[in-house]
Amino acid sequence: MKKDTIRIPKNEYKKLKKKADLSDDLLAELVKGLEDIRHGRIKPWK
Repeated sequence: MKKDTIRIPKNEYKKLKKKADLSDDLLAELVKGLEDIRHGRIKPWK
């Protein structure tokens, strides 16, 4: 299977890499929060 290659500027690559890392972190926090809710480890909202 042939792979396609594209070229992008280095600053655009860094920006996309930073967004991908942030997305991974946010997803991990979301999963952790949902697990806390599932196990009843939440405080009432005031």
